Amino acid sequence: MVQYLVGSRASNLAKVQVREYLRPLRERFPMTTFTHRVILEGGDKDRRSSLSQVSEVSGGSAFSSAQEAALARGDVDVVVHSLKDLPTANPHGLTLLPPPGREDVRDALCGSTLSGLRKGARVGTGAPRRVAQLLAVRPDLELVPIRGNVPPRLKKIETHGLDAVVLAAAGLRRLGLDDAIGELLPLDLFPPSPGQGALGIQVRTDDASAPLRGILSTVGDVAVDAEVRAERALLGELHGGCSVPVGAYGETLPGGQLRLFGQVSSLDGTSQISDTLTGPAAEPEKLGAALAVRLVGLGARSILDAVRAVR
Repeated sequence: MVQYLVGSRASNLAKVQVREYLRPLRERFPMTTFTHRVILEGGDKDRRSSLSQVSEVSGGSAFSSAQEAALARGDVDVVVHSLKDLPTANPHGLTLLPPPGREDVRDALCGSTLSGLRKGARVGTGAPRRVAQLLAVRPDLELVPIRGNVPPRLKKIETHGLDAVVLAAAGLRRLGLDDAIGELLPLDLFPPSPGQGALGIQVRTDDASAPLRGILSTVGDVAVDAEVRAERALLGELHGGCSVPVGAYGETLPGGQLRLFGQVSSLDGTSQISDTLTGPAAEPEKLGAALAVRLVGLGARSILDAVRAVR
């Protein structure tokens, strides 16, 4: 019997994601034991500071740095992340494996529909991308910063006097909270964070980890892998992150093609640049980089520079 330790954040969503990921592996490899280990991240310990402040303190991502450090030390053998929480560059000695499919990539408005929101309605979200996209469509809205796990953020509709909150549909569905969704926001106006809805399966690249990588590769989805790699390459080329309003989603097409849509927004939503590019699914990073160049050519650089100056 071989045992592997699987790390994740402490939230209920993270635990559900681990169970979802391990279910087919346990069926296929009954002689292999996977044991879950919870790792507390800076963003989970500090719920008051902004995510950018937490990231500065942790020296990396607010929701992945501690897990990556534990993986690098050998405290765990694999980490199951929400892919959208991961920086676009892997730390030395670590790599990402193809994710096992993907949940709904869209954002969900909970508590109302967009057209049903009253003028000046108070909408909760902690993501600059979502703030910018909402203001681009409804500049009358008052956007209220909120943080925390999914159920507490939903609860803030009542406790904070909000009219609605915006959350990832993937998290709501994984937690069985589909009934909380008032409207799934359209992708052309609200492209998600790169990698949203997908799991980030992170492992070490050393020789000792080769057998585990072989086991985990049996549940990887090649098409989803190409989509998220293109999205993350776009974000990386734009030098973006969680604090930068960049939305993207890739879509696999027949004939080995991949279509990538990208959007860059100003923080107040008054300026938005978007474009679409199609290329070989076998070269997703090249596609993401090429679309980034096109967005920069359309004026994205000045928008991003202004965002970073404020941040």
